[in-house]
Amino acid sequence: MEELAVMSLDSFTSIINSHARRYIKRMPVDYRKLLTKVKKVGTTKAIKTQLREAVIIPQWVGLTFQIHGGKEFKQVVIQPDMVGRRLGDFVHTTGRVLHSGPGVGATRGSKFLPLK
Repeated sequence: MEELAVMSLDSFTSIINSHARRYIKRMPVDYRKLLTKVKKVGTTKAIKTQLREAVIIPQWVGLTFQIHGGKEFKQVVIQPDMVGRRLGDFVHTTGRVLHSGPGVGATRGSKFLPLK
């Protein structure tokens, strides 16, 4: 972990997969904004972002992010084993759906049930 913390961004890109390497090399505008936001905020507060495709870099280990999951922001603390993956990999966009029993009128037999 200590080696990753002192590693430059260029040397870090040589050890990650090609998809993440292309993303970092291309460096979209919103990813640059996120990098400056992380430097400005530091470790004091959680960094709120909707950029789910951002690649996690070693300098972010220990920081807290609030990542948008489609409806709300979920809090994620960056661990060393998350480096090189995407922020969105750790926040699911769909939740578990639990269905109850069928309602009145849903089946032929429930047609004759009283409402009270």
